[in-house]
Order: sequence, then structure tokens, then C-alpha cells
Amino acid sequence: MRKRSASIAIARDARTKGLQRRWRVGERVIEGGIFLASLLAIVVLLGIVAVLLRQGLPIFAHTPPWEFLFGTKWYPVSEPPTFGTTTFFVATIWVPVVATVIAVPIGVACAAYLAEVAPSSVRESVKPVIELLAGIPSVVIGFIGLLLLSPLVQSMFNLNTGLSGLAAGIMLSLMSLPIIVSVSEDALRAIPDEFRQAAYALGATRWEVVRHVSIPAALSGISAAIMLGVGRAIGETMTVLMIAGGALAVPVSPTQPMMPMTAAIASGIGNAVRGGPQYQALFAIGLLLFLITLAVNLIADRVLERQKRKFVR
Repeated sequence: MRKRSASIAIARDARTKGLQRRWRVGERVIEGGIFLASLLAIVVLLGIVAVLLRQGLPIFAHTPPWEFLFGTKWYPVSEPPTFGTTTFFVATIWVPVVATVIAVPIGVACAAYLAEVAPSSVRESVKPVIELLAGIPSVVIGFIGLLLLSPLVQSMFNLNTGLSGLAAGIMLSLMSLPIIVSVSEDALRAIPDEFRQAAYALGATRWEVVRHVSIPAALSGISAAIMLGVGRAIGETMTVLMIAGGALAVPVSPTQPMMPMTAAIASGIGNAVRGGPQYQALFAIGLLLFLITLAVNLIADRVLERQKRKFVR
């Protein structure tokens, strides 16, 4: 019996060691896959930056950087050609600001309702419908804005044309809403229920729990959702190309026609001679747009870190 028990124990130990060995191999494979995926993302990002630098920087041999960044004239076919991007830069600020002002409060409020107030049946019915909006092609959104929203904006503000930054921002807010609602709702539902129960035990109302407990606890996820939505608004091309108006003038109001950077690149790249000054200027605009997006992400990251320190205290 002793010999049999010893042999059983030895066999069990051998099986355990074999399983541990297989688990270690599986873990190493997974770790290697994650490392390769991260390395691929970094390589692709560096490749994009290299292409933008290689194709865009030569424009500064023809146009001084100060004139390119702060000039208000864009005459690619004049002699000599003139490239000033202030018009595109201001329009790129106006349209995402309008979209963010509309989409963020509505999106976070919808997420809070779905996560904290709505019954499960309502949540399971409404959330898939909201997420379906993210699958609508941007050209369809542009057609809707062109046919329905632009005349409404024109009549409401008594404008010469409804094709404006305001109309583009409203349609971009509709495109950003599904991302903000979905990610924010997931972040709110990930909060442990003990947080809410503790607040209710102290006499807090449902609104106070949402405002002072749920949203601060899910702030990192909500911030990520907002950044994804803002990134969608900044990088969108087809909708703003169709609705923003395409005016080559510095807009002082969102109700004016304008041309953001993405629309300028999309409308001009087809007529640009490969390697010519206009081609290089458009790549330089792409590089500038990349830097703007990077700056927005860095600022949002700093704000998020400060908020985390504030709530930790």
C-alpha cells in the first residue's frame, strides 16, 4: 500500500509539473504576442511620422514656417504659390469644439442614465441601438446633414447658406455620441456596487450618488471615452468636406462656412502633383494635424492625472 501511495503521489507530482510547464509555455507565448503587438503599433506610428516628415518638411524650403503656420492665404496655383494654414487651423478648432460641447454632456448623461437609473430591459434595448449609430458611414451622415440639417441651420440663423462649421459640428457630435455613451456606460458599470451602497447608507440621494460617487470613480474611463469622441471629431473627413462649406477664409463664428484641415487634404490631394509644392504642403498639414492630436492627448492625460490625485486625497 505504501509503495502504491508513493507511486500515486509521484504520478500526481509529475502531472502537476507538466501542467505548470505547459502553463509557463502558454504564458510566454501570450506575453510574446502582446510584446509583438505593442512593438508593431510603435513601428507603425514611427513609420507614419517618418512619412509625414519626409513628405511635408520640404515645403519649408519654399515657404517660411512662420508664413505657413500663420498665413491666411492659400493659393497653390499662383506664381509663386502661397501656403498659409491659419484658415484651416481655426476651422479645425471650431468644428471639434462645437461637436464636443454638444456630445460630451449628452453622452455622459445618457451613460449615467443607462448605468445608474434605467432598468435592465431598457438598457439592453437602448444601448445596442446607440452602438449601431457608430456603424453608419460618414458619407451617409454627410448626406443627412446636407439634406436635413443645413436648411434648418440656414433658416434658424438667417444665413446665406447652411453649410457651416455649426452644421458640421452638430453632425460630428452625432458620430461621437455612440463612442462616448458606450465607453462611459461600461466604465460606470465597472464600479463596485459597494461604493453606491455605502453612499446610500449615508443618506445620499440617487443624484448625489451619480454625481459624487459614480462619475468620479469612473473618471478615467469617461475621460477615455471623451478623448475617443474628440479624436473622431478631429479626424473626420467626409462629413466636414460635405457640410462645412469649404470657404478659404478665417472663420470668426461657427455659423460661417469653413474648411478644416482634413477637408483641405481630401479636396486638394487629388489635384496636387506628386512631389510638388502643393503635395508637400498637404503633407505638412497632415503633420500639423498629427501634432494637434498629440497635444490634445497629452493635455487630457495631464488633466486626468490631476483628477486622480485630487480624488485620491
